[in-house]
Amino acid sequence: MNLPSHCPNCGGTDFVARDVLWPSLIDEWQLAPYEAAYINRQQGIACRSCGANLRSMGLAQAIMDSFGFFGRLIDFVVSPHAAALRVLEINEAGGISQTLGLLPKRVFARFPEYDMTALPFPDQSFDLVVHSDTLEHVPNATRGLSECRRVLSRPDGRCVFTVPIIVDRFTRSRAGLPLSSHAVVDALDDCTVHTEFGANVWTDVMKAGFSSVRMISFEYPAAISIEAR
Repeated sequence: MNLPSHCPNCGGTDFVARDVLWPSLIDEWQLAPYEAAYINRQQGIACRSCGANLRSMGLAQAIMDSFGFFGRLIDFVVSPHAAALRVLEINEAGGISQTLGLLPKRVFARFPEYDMTALPFPDQSFDLVVHSDTLEHVPNATRGLSECRRVLSRPDGRCVFTVPIIVDRFTRSRAGLPLSSHAVVDALDDCTVHTEFGANVWTDVMKAGFSSVRMISFEYPAAISIEAR
Protein backbone atom coordinates (compact mmCIF):
# COMPACT_ATOMS: atom_id res chain seq x y z
CA MET A 1 0.00 0.00 0.00
CA ASN A 2 1.26 3.48 -0.87
CA LEU A 3 1.53 5.74 2.15
CA PRO A 4 2.07 9.52 2.42
CA SER A 5 5.64 10.77 2.39
CA HIS A 6 5.04 12.93 5.46
CA CYS A 7 2.35 14.24 7.78
CA PRO A 8 1.55 17.93 7.12
CA ASN A 9 0.43 18.29 10.73
CA CYS A 10 3.55 17.17 12.58
CA GLY A 11 6.04 16.11 9.90
CA GLY A 12 5.91 12.44 10.91
CA THR A 13 6.90 9.78 8.38
CA ASP A 14 5.58 6.60 10.01
CA PHE A 15 2.00 5.56 9.27
CA VAL A 16 -0.50 2.85 10.10
CA ALA A 17 -3.33 1.71 7.81
CA ARG A 18 -6.56 -0.14 8.61
CA ASP A 19 -10.02 -0.56 7.12
CA VAL A 20 -12.70 1.43 8.94
CA LEU A 21 -15.88 0.90 6.89
CA TRP A 22 -18.33 -1.82 7.84
CA PRO A 23 -20.60 -3.78 5.46
CA SER A 24 -23.91 -2.13 6.37
CA LEU A 25 -22.51 1.38 5.79
CA ILE A 26 -21.03 0.32 2.45
CA ASP A 27 -24.47 -1.02 1.48
CA GLU A 28 -26.34 2.10 2.70
CA TRP A 29 -24.08 4.39 0.67
CA GLN A 30 -24.12 1.97 -2.28
CA LEU A 31 -20.34 2.17 -2.52
CA ALA A 32 -18.49 0.40 -5.30
CA PRO A 33 -15.37 -1.51 -4.19
CA TYR A 34 -13.02 1.24 -5.43
CA GLU A 35 -15.07 3.89 -3.57
CA ALA A 36 -14.92 1.90 -0.34
CA ALA A 37 -11.18 1.53 -0.88
CA TYR A 38 -10.45 5.26 -1.06
CA ILE A 39 -12.74 6.08 1.85
CA ASN A 40 -10.93 3.44 3.89
CA ARG A 41 -7.68 5.26 2.98
CA GLN A 42 -9.22 8.61 3.90
CA GLN A 43 -10.25 7.50 7.35
CA GLY A 44 -7.91 4.58 8.04
CA ILE A 45 -4.39 5.81 7.23
CA ALA A 46 -2.99 7.63 10.25
CA CYS A 47 0.26 9.21 11.39
CA ARG A 48 1.78 7.24 14.26
CA SER A 49 3.28 10.41 15.73
CA CYS A 50 0.20 12.65 16.04
CA GLY A 51 -2.74 10.41 15.14
CA ALA A 52 -3.96 12.53 12.21
CA ASN A 53 -5.68 10.44 9.56
CA LEU A 54 -5.36 11.09 5.84
CA ARG A 55 -8.45 13.33 5.85
CA SER A 56 -6.98 15.43 8.68
CA MET A 57 -3.63 15.62 6.94
CA GLY A 58 -5.37 16.98 3.87
CA LEU A 59 -7.15 19.58 5.97
CA ALA A 60 -3.86 20.63 7.60
CA GLN A 61 -2.31 21.05 4.15
CA ALA A 62 -5.32 23.03 2.91
CA ILE A 63 -5.21 25.46 5.85
CA MET A 64 -1.55 26.18 5.22
CA ASP A 65 -2.13 26.45 1.48
CA SER A 66 -4.92 28.95 2.08
CA PHE A 67 -2.50 31.25 3.89
CA GLY A 68 0.53 30.62 1.67
CA PHE A 69 2.48 28.81 4.39
CA PHE A 70 4.94 26.02 3.57
CA GLY A 71 5.92 23.49 6.20
CA ARG A 72 4.05 21.86 9.08
CA LEU A 73 0.79 22.95 10.67
CA ILE A 74 2.46 22.75 14.08
CA ASP A 75 4.80 25.52 12.89
CA PHE A 76 2.07 27.58 11.23
CA VAL A 77 -0.06 27.85 14.40
CA VAL A 78 2.80 29.47 16.34
CA SER A 79 3.82 31.83 13.52
CA PRO A 80 3.24 35.61 13.79
CA HIS A 81 0.66 35.47 11.01
CA ALA A 82 -1.43 32.80 12.73
CA ALA A 83 -1.21 34.56 16.09
CA ALA A 84 -3.48 37.31 14.80
CA LEU A 85 -6.11 34.99 13.31
CA ARG A 86 -9.53 34.72 14.94
CA VAL A 87 -10.38 31.07 14.37
CA LEU A 88 -13.59 29.12 14.92
CA GLU A 89 -13.20 25.33 14.99
CA ILE A 90 -16.58 23.57 14.79
CA ASN A 91 -16.26 20.09 16.24
CA GLU A 92 -12.86 18.46 16.56
CA ALA A 93 -11.06 18.73 13.23
CA GLY A 94 -9.90 15.15 13.43
CA GLY A 95 -6.28 14.58 14.41
CA ILE A 96 -5.31 18.24 13.99
CA SER A 97 -7.65 19.63 16.65
CA GLN A 98 -4.92 19.60 19.31
CA THR A 99 -2.66 21.57 16.97
CA LEU A 100 -5.38 24.12 16.22
CA GLY A 101 -5.86 24.48 19.97
CA LEU A 102 -2.46 26.21 20.11
CA LEU A 103 -3.84 29.18 18.18
CA PRO A 104 -4.19 32.01 20.71
CA LYS A 105 -7.50 33.28 19.30
CA ARG A 106 -9.13 29.93 18.53
CA VAL A 107 -12.70 29.35 19.69
CA PHE A 108 -14.04 25.80 19.86
CA ALA A 109 -17.73 25.00 19.29
CA ARG A 110 -18.74 21.39 19.70
CA PHE A 111 -21.46 20.05 17.39
CA PRO A 112 -24.36 19.40 18.03
CA GLU A 113 -24.31 21.34 21.31
CA TYR A 114 -23.73 24.36 19.05
CA ASP A 115 -26.31 24.48 16.27
CA MET A 116 -24.32 24.95 13.07
CA THR A 117 -27.36 26.51 11.39
CA ALA A 118 -27.64 29.20 14.08
CA LEU A 119 -24.17 29.98 15.42
CA PRO A 120 -24.22 32.17 18.55
CA PHE A 121 -21.56 34.59 17.30
CA PRO A 122 -21.86 38.11 15.84
CA ASP A 123 -21.30 38.83 12.18
CA GLN A 124 -17.65 38.94 11.06
CA SER A 125 -16.32 37.48 14.32
CA PHE A 126 -13.68 35.24 12.72
CA ASP A 127 -11.02 35.21 10.02
CA LEU A 128 -11.07 31.42 9.61
CA VAL A 129 -13.73 28.76 10.20
CA VAL A 130 -12.62 25.12 10.21
CA HIS A 131 -14.73 21.98 10.34
CA SER A 132 -14.07 18.41 9.28
CA ASP A 133 -16.61 15.75 8.27
CA THR A 134 -19.33 17.53 10.22
CA LEU A 135 -21.47 19.17 7.53
CA GLU A 136 -22.97 15.85 6.37
CA HIS A 137 -24.57 15.53 9.81
CA VAL A 138 -26.25 18.96 9.66
CA PRO A 139 -29.91 18.72 8.55
CA ASN A 140 -29.54 21.79 6.30
CA ALA A 141 -25.98 21.81 4.97
CA THR A 142 -26.38 24.97 2.91
CA ARG A 143 -27.72 26.84 5.92
CA GLY A 144 -24.76 25.60 7.95
CA LEU A 145 -22.34 26.96 5.37
CA SER A 146 -24.29 30.23 5.23
CA GLU A 147 -23.76 30.63 8.97
CA CYS A 148 -20.04 30.02 8.49
CA ARG A 149 -20.02 32.80 5.91
CA ARG A 150 -21.96 35.17 8.18
CA VAL A 151 -19.45 34.94 11.03
CA LEU A 152 -16.44 35.45 8.72
CA SER A 153 -14.62 38.75 8.30
CA ARG A 154 -14.80 40.67 5.02
CA PRO A 155 -13.19 40.50 2.53
CA ASP A 156 -10.54 37.93 3.44
CA GLY A 157 -12.39 35.50 5.72
CA ARG A 158 -12.31 31.91 4.63
CA CYS A 159 -13.86 28.58 5.60
CA VAL A 160 -11.67 25.50 5.15
CA PHE A 161 -13.40 22.16 5.63
CA THR A 162 -13.81 18.55 4.61
CA VAL A 163 -16.79 16.34 3.90
CA PRO A 164 -16.78 12.74 2.64
CA ILE A 165 -16.98 13.17 -1.15
CA ILE A 166 -17.96 10.37 -3.52
CA VAL A 167 -16.31 11.93 -6.53
CA ASP A 168 -18.08 10.04 -9.34
CA ARG A 169 -21.64 10.86 -8.34
CA PHE A 170 -23.75 13.88 -7.44
CA THR A 171 -24.74 14.95 -3.94
CA ARG A 172 -27.94 13.42 -2.63
CA SER A 173 -30.09 13.98 0.44
CA ARG A 174 -30.86 10.96 2.59
CA ALA A 175 -34.36 12.30 3.29
CA GLY A 176 -36.76 9.42 2.77
CA LEU A 177 -33.95 6.84 2.82
CA PRO A 178 -33.21 4.43 5.70
CA LEU A 179 -31.40 6.00 8.63
CA SER A 180 -27.64 5.98 8.11
CA SER A 181 -25.03 6.72 10.73
CA HIS A 182 -21.28 6.99 11.02
CA ALA A 183 -21.51 5.07 14.28
CA VAL A 184 -21.42 1.28 14.29
CA VAL A 185 -24.11 1.26 16.99
CA ASP A 186 -27.59 2.67 16.46
CA ALA A 187 -27.45 6.19 15.04
CA LEU A 188 -27.04 9.06 17.45
CA ASP A 189 -28.19 12.58 16.65
CA ASP A 190 -24.65 13.79 15.95
CA CYS A 191 -23.78 10.75 13.78
CA THR A 192 -26.87 10.61 11.57
CA VAL A 193 -26.01 11.38 7.94
CA HIS A 194 -28.36 13.83 6.23
CA THR A 195 -26.33 14.47 3.05
CA GLU A 196 -24.08 12.30 0.91
CA PHE A 197 -21.79 14.73 -0.89
CA GLY A 198 -20.64 14.22 -4.45
CA ALA A 199 -18.76 16.04 -7.19
CA ASN A 200 -21.13 19.03 -7.11
CA VAL A 201 -20.40 19.82 -3.45
CA TRP A 202 -19.11 23.20 -4.65
CA THR A 203 -22.69 24.25 -5.49
CA ASP A 204 -23.66 24.14 -1.81
CA VAL A 205 -20.82 26.54 -1.08
CA MET A 206 -22.00 29.01 -3.71
CA LYS A 207 -25.64 28.69 -2.63
CA ALA A 208 -24.50 29.63 0.87
CA GLY A 209 -23.28 32.99 -0.46
CA PHE A 210 -19.54 32.49 -0.80
CA SER A 211 -17.95 34.19 -3.80
CA SER A 212 -15.30 31.56 -4.54
CA VAL A 213 -14.62 27.91 -3.84
CA ARG A 214 -11.43 25.92 -4.32
CA MET A 215 -10.79 22.19 -4.04
CA ILE A 216 -7.39 21.33 -2.53
CA SER A 217 -6.17 17.77 -2.98
CA PHE A 218 -3.60 16.21 -0.64
CA GLU A 219 -4.38 12.86 -2.26
CA TYR A 220 -7.06 12.37 -4.93
CA PRO A 221 -9.71 11.15 -4.37
CA ALA A 222 -9.14 10.18 -0.73
CA ALA A 223 -8.10 13.51 0.80
CA ILE A 224 -9.81 16.54 -0.72
CA SER A 225 -10.45 19.73 1.26
CA ILE A 226 -12.55 22.74 0.33
CA GLU A 227 -11.66 26.40 0.75
CA ALA A 228 -14.61 28.84 0.59
CA ARG A 229 -14.11 32.61 0.53
